[in-house]
Amino acid sequence: MSTYDTTSHKKGEYPQRTDQARYKHLGSTHGRLDQFIGGHYADYNLSSLLFAHRLDDSKHVKLEVWSTPNRSKPSFEEAKRQNYRIAHKGEEFGPSWTNHWFRITLHIPPEFKEYERIQFEFDPSGEGLIYTVEGNPIHGLTGGFKGDRRVEFIIPQDMRDSGVAHFYIEASCNGMFGIDDMDPPDPNRYYRLNSADLVVPNMEAWRLMWDFNAIHQVYNTLPDDSPLSKHSLYVANEIMNTFKRGSLESVGRCRKLAEEILGKEWEKEVGKDSKDAEKQKGTLWGVGHCHIDTAWLWPFSVTQQKSARSWSTQCDLIDRYPEHRFSATQAQQFKWTEELYPTLFARIKSKVSEGSFQPLGATWVEMDTNMPSGEALVRQFLYGQRYYQSRFGFRAKTFVLPDTFGYSSQLPQISRQAGAPNFFTQKLSWNSINNFPHTTFNWVGLDGSQVLTHMTPVDNYNSQCDIGDIRRGMTGHKNLEVSAQSLLLFGNGDGGGGPTPPMLERLRRARAIGKRSDAGGQLPLVKMGGSFDEFYDSVRKETDNATKLPYWRGELYFELHRGTYTSHASIKKGNRKSEILMREAEYAATIASLIDPDYEYPKKRLDAAWEDLLLCQFHDVLPGSGIAMIYEDAEKKYASLQSSIHAVLNEAYSIIYHSSFPISAEETTKIAGPIFAVNNIPDYPRQEVISIPIDSHPQIESRSAQISKDGQTGYLLVATKNDEDAHEGSMLAHPRGLYANPKVQVTQEKDDLFIMANSKLSMKIENGRITSIYDRDLEKELLPHGQTGGLVIMEDHPNYWEDVDEFHLEKQTHLKFESVHIKEEGPLRVIVGASLQIGQSRVEVNISMDAIAASLKADARSMLRFDAVIDWREKHQFLKFELPLDIYSDFATYDTQFGTVARPTHRNTTWDAAKFEVCSHKFADLSEYGYGVAILNDCKYGYATHGNIIRLSLLRAPTQPDADCDMGTHSFSFAIYPHKGTFVESDVAQVAYAFNTPMRLRYSKEPIDIALEPLALQCPFKLENAPNVMLETIKRGEDDGFSSDHGGGHKTIILRLYEHLGGHARAALKITGLNVVKAELVNILEDHLETLKLHPSAPAKKEQPKRGCSPCAAEDQHKEGEEDHDEDKKKPKDDNSSELRISFRGYEIKTVRLTVESSHKGKRGRRGSECSWVKV
Repeated sequence: MSTYDTTSHKKGEYPQRTDQARYKHLGSTHGRLDQFIGGHYADYNLSSLLFAHRLDDSKHVKLEVWSTPNRSKPSFEEAKRQNYRIAHKGEEFGPSWTNHWFRITLHIPPEFKEYERIQFEFDPSGEGLIYTVEGNPIHGLTGGFKGDRRVEFIIPQDMRDSGVAHFYIEASCNGMFGIDDMDPPDPNRYYRLNSADLVVPNMEAWRLMWDFNAIHQVYNTLPDDSPLSKHSLYVANEIMNTFKRGSLESVGRCRKLAEEILGKEWEKEVGKDSKDAEKQKGTLWGVGHCHIDTAWLWPFSVTQQKSARSWSTQCDLIDRYPEHRFSATQAQQFKWTEELYPTLFARIKSKVSEGSFQPLGATWVEMDTNMPSGEALVRQFLYGQRYYQSRFGFRAKTFVLPDTFGYSSQLPQISRQAGAPNFFTQKLSWNSINNFPHTTFNWVGLDGSQVLTHMTPVDNYNSQCDIGDIRRGMTGHKNLEVSAQSLLLFGNGDGGGGPTPPMLERLRRARAIGKRSDAGGQLPLVKMGGSFDEFYDSVRKETDNATKLPYWRGELYFELHRGTYTSHASIKKGNRKSEILMREAEYAATIASLIDPDYEYPKKRLDAAWEDLLLCQFHDVLPGSGIAMIYEDAEKKYASLQSSIHAVLNEAYSIIYHSSFPISAEETTKIAGPIFAVNNIPDYPRQEVISIPIDSHPQIESRSAQISKDGQTGYLLVATKNDEDAHEGSMLAHPRGLYANPKVQVTQEKDDLFIMANSKLSMKIENGRITSIYDRDLEKELLPHGQTGGLVIMEDHPNYWEDVDEFHLEKQTHLKFESVHIKEEGPLRVIVGASLQIGQSRVEVNISMDAIAASLKADARSMLRFDAVIDWREKHQFLKFELPLDIYSDFATYDTQFGTVARPTHRNTTWDAAKFEVCSHKFADLSEYGYGVAILNDCKYGYATHGNIIRLSLLRAPTQPDADCDMGTHSFSFAIYPHKGTFVESDVAQVAYAFNTPMRLRYSKEPIDIALEPLALQCPFKLENAPNVMLETIKRGEDDGFSSDHGGGHKTIILRLYEHLGGHARAALKITGLNVVKAELVNILEDHLETLKLHPSAPAKKEQPKRGCSPCAAEDQHKEGEEDHDEDKKKPKDDNSSELRISFRGYEIKTVRLTVESSHKGKRGRRGSECSWVKV
């Protein structure tokens, strides 16, 4: 025997001889690791040890059910009172969207008490919510067998002790992602009750599973040449070698082996870390999140349930994992929870006060930001932040929109004015063409305002916390040169759910591995216990207050989902019309509240309408990317808003204009009182044509400047001025005559050639296409030789998401109008009618030209208006209107919130080429030096300008997730508006606003029955010396005591102004007819910023009619033989005129709050002066 035999060497010595044979692991070991959990060997591997017991017999599990009728959603108290029947595992429940209440009774065997945990496993295939017998929602459930499965409920200790458990479960027949994911939902789907089992898990086996998965992922994720990766492969293989089927003792030894990667006694260290989580160090901030689409593949009513399911579960997890911090957005969802689940809301408030449940986001919902108006975006923040402040005692500092389809260039300014200097998203990681170059950067808006922006390098907002996501938090970071920190948003999202126990277990193990010395440079260290706000503060500290970070200026254009600017046209129309109506109603109600001390400003009705409007601007509702059900709900909300706010508007106008009533085609009247029009745009003089059925009022026929050829319609020319003088701030417009004859004419030169012309413009329609638009003043043809304008249809077969791809432009058909004929021949308006059949669809268009210009600007041209009614039956087709122009410019100008944005007409780079379809609001304009043309619209948002061709998108027809999107009848209007000079020299923005806000006709019962205050005749606010500043909003202050308005006292008025052309301004805001005692600049939340000096108003340059008199009555002001001092006694005093001088930078938004003292001491009465009567 050798002296150095391997069997007899001294302990610790390296043996001289061996008879062993071992090679390093071959490639097959990689595949072996996949066999340790589940799969083909589930009865032999670790999965066989995950549960110690499972019972589903009636002795231990008693199931009873009550199915709610239809799609009703009763309260717990109502459900508890119903008669329940016996239910069985394996039963199916339905149909889709219905709710079923289960009453559960569990009898727990005494021998189960020795185990660490006892669970009830309830899998209804859909979603569910567990209630205590007292009615407290305590835990959500997600059935099925996908990655979001969460079917276990831990039996509380008191129930374990008693041996009996009682609770209720509301089970809903929909999954996490609706019924059929992106396919149109089957209305008759049924859901199987897969399990209703009393189970005992072997928790140590579960912990080994989480250990092994973490080690396995390290091996799979890190580079092949990583020592930690190689070591992980070795340890994982050794764990499999050590495991013995059916042996819990082997599980303990396997877990000991796992410490080679996780660290010795790592669980104790993590336990200490977790108790003081806020002190943890690390660069990857793990914050739990639960993105719940307020509607998408499910309706609003289901979202209310999803919020309760998700948030009750998170409250439970916070109790079990002290390091867990959970964030949630959207004040609307908090309000729903407060109203429908008050005990859960109280629990949430308690967690919020502890800092573990973190409301953020700042807005009412996670809205689309492309299509809402500027004021609507302001209200998203106003209503969101005020809700947070009122319920939680603070405002959110971080604006969160992880899933919205692009970001408007005015968001940085609006967010900063709402007290949110931080912005989080990740959506641009979905860009289809260009890779966005930054992770953490300063996003600079139109006016120069900036927000510190972070786009998680993990590239999602619903991380499952695997090692791949952890590593991407470092390797995906594009600004590591100045900042190593990043956010990890983890939790099931879109359909809710949020973080799960396995995710939190993965993060504990990722943190343990991240502490290893050989993990440096390969895995970031996970930090738990923090918040969004703390993350941004830490980044600022790291980057010298963000000065080391790069800057991105302008919009964050999303290179995907461009079709959402057009899909579901009726929703776009509902949005635009509602925004305009809310603006008008607030203006009218404000004036009414200043005139009549007994009028109560309808704040509650306005708030309710705004909340519904903001809700419908959610980023899957307004864009048209959801199932049909949500648009049925949205249409009802728009209809309700229109009804409610039209009532508000008419109530206000009946105060402002005594005993007056609306004139409409829907409600005719036989009362022959005088008619007039309300100018509903403040501080904007107007002259317009209004068409109205003859039989809507007895005076329509006599006051019309033109009667239709069929004798059914009158065309009134109404103006806020008379022939001698302009009354520029007038809120009243009167019918007037047309003195030159004819002003506009239309001729048919031959069968297929029609020419419309007035003194400044002419347009030819030849062979069904627009072949010429000619500026007669400048002798300028606007269309290039050989090109024509009109409708064009394109094949719309996108690659993904039923979006629109750039190749749709390559397959297009230019359509020709058919059956072109003259409908009206002037002298005020000419109309050419045309029709067109496209497949199964029918297009009817009235093309009109007026004798008058589109505005009172001296060199203004007329609009060429198109009023379309389309019965749309085409699918996967894209209908547009296009106009080629003899104009050369590198950019076109598009209407956006509180300003304009310039986008390239060329395609020099991939960034330019990606913008083949863009969003714009009321107009898009293509101009060069000396001339330009705008296309206006009243409810559309999709535009594109390619070279010299400007296109307006009209209708699409995607089929997912709504199989019948846009099928039906659509009516809308658009117009061509040529103008002299460039866009900034034009009045396109004002004309587009007037195009969207037609004046309203009213009548009075008696000729002398419109007794008017000065505020009824003339807008009290007038901007001077700054044509680039616009007055957007007039409303009452949020903090006024509206219920105590009666009898006068102080009231506040909010004015929202903005610079809209991109330059500086020094505006003079003249205020007349109001006793202003204080003027302030405030932010959009109406917090005080600065006190403004009130200056005496400068005298008018020329004599104006006295306040309180109409222009028509001005001639009676000085009667022959009257003495001056007698006239002074009659004339209303002008003591209340004042002026504010306000500076603006380009595209700056400013909000002014005026505190006014009512001059009314009692009930409203008619004024004594005869000049307070309008002679109509």
